Amino acid sequence: MKLLLFFLLIGVVTLSCDNDEIDYENEEVQADYEEQFRPQIHFTAEKNWINDPNGMVFLDGEYHLFYQHNPLGTNWGNMSWGHAVSEDLFRWEHLPVALFPDDLGAIFSGSAVIDKNNTAGFGENAMIAIYTSAGEKQAQSLAYSTDKGRSFKKYAKNPIIPNPGINDFRDPKVFWHEESEKWVMSLATYNSITFYGSANLLEWTRLSAFEYFEGLPFGVWECPDLISMEYNGVEKWVLIVSTNGAPNGGTGTQYFIGDFNGNEFIPDAAPYPLWLDYGKDNYAGVTWSNEPQDRNILMGWLSNWEYAGQTPTSMFRGVMTLPRELFLDTHPDGHLIVGSKIVDEINVISENEEALFDGQVTNDVNLDLDATDAYELNVSISGFSSSGNILKLQNSNGDVVTIGYDMERGELIFDRTDSGTSDFSSSFSKSIENPVDFHEEILNLQIIVDQSSVEIFVNGGLSSQTNLVFPEEIYDELVLTGENHLFYADVKFKSLKSVWK
Repeated sequence: MKLLLFFLLIGVVTLSCDNDEIDYENEEVQADYEEQFRPQIHFTAEKNWINDPNGMVFLDGEYHLFYQHNPLGTNWGNMSWGHAVSEDLFRWEHLPVALFPDDLGAIFSGSAVIDKNNTAGFGENAMIAIYTSAGEKQAQSLAYSTDKGRSFKKYAKNPIIPNPGINDFRDPKVFWHEESEKWVMSLATYNSITFYGSANLLEWTRLSAFEYFEGLPFGVWECPDLISMEYNGVEKWVLIVSTNGAPNGGTGTQYFIGDFNGNEFIPDAAPYPLWLDYGKDNYAGVTWSNEPQDRNILMGWLSNWEYAGQTPTSMFRGVMTLPRELFLDTHPDGHLIVGSKIVDEINVISENEEALFDGQVTNDVNLDLDATDAYELNVSISGFSSSGNILKLQNSNGDVVTIGYDMERGELIFDRTDSGTSDFSSSFSKSIENPVDFHEEILNLQIIVDQSSVEIFVNGGLSSQTNLVFPEEIYDELVLTGENHLFYADVKFKSLKSVWK
């Protein structure tokens, strides 16, 4: 049984940031977690529009999630930074909007860091937000908080990096580079990433730019994130870039692996573009700063610009992916790849596993999942004899998604043609493909299903795909298809009950 979470706002509410104000009319708002399509284990705002995750940072036991937010409606506009905090990355407390538009423009995407050594002069352990001011020309600005992110003051001398004369100049992601003892900013500059350096977060010097044009540049680059990762005791650097022109259409996130010397990123040889997620609906993902276990935890926006403003939700529009820990592994061809897995904290909201089936499938096997909220399936498959469908998730209303495997092309295929409501966009009802990388000749699938999404992790997260779905009600029946005489083993079902308080 899903739980209701009510938020009541009564009377005239005036929210301000510096000298700028947004006025709400008299209203009574009820955020209803029983409403159709409302996710139970994925982050959504109480109401209205959200897109890119912003300013993700950890401080004093709290994971802070800021995000692109329209406080006034369910479509893009009035871009501000919404705000929520969590101790476990799954149960979130909504906080007031953190940053509103001002004379320099709307508040576009950016990042946040903890200034442990008071390099900027706002106080030891001040939370510093660096964001794009989107006025007539985009520029980079700064705000700071000395009360653990509960309130921010904008820097009096904004912008800290004026626009150099280009239209696309946005989405600063900042980190402290220990070896060169400076702050480094990755900034999206049309179809390149420009790096800046600073000793104090206030004064910035251009370091270098990274471009990659072998093949198509895949449109305008956005939301960069340069992170350090370790593989077999060797440090590697991964540059994450969100872009138009994804493999299954619309928007997606690619990455480059290489080295960073404090000034310049140099990519390794690899068959670029490499994609962080092959689904239609994972964009603008970046990682948390100051993560206490030194993990690279990424969260993305679970949508696609092809139809983001048309999805059939009512009170809210926009969802975040589940938080994922990134890791490096070796592709069978020999180059490094970035994999992802759901963070271990998911066990906080999960129940024990229940084995559903173990054996050979020669005819369709129908299994009742008894699912009402959200759940996880773990499926292990071997003994392929031909390409074809592996399983179906469906409900009594006839809504169905199908997962298949193409042996010749080595691809997993997710078909959401009949997944539920889909007439809002001609770009939505399509089959979605992603390559399958094997270390062993066994196909392992982790499938996480919520009210309006399906996330699939292939072979431990070597590849993944994330997709929106809008069924009349959650898929509560699993069909193991016997059409290709596949062998199934270790089919497990784990119920993930939402425990929002």
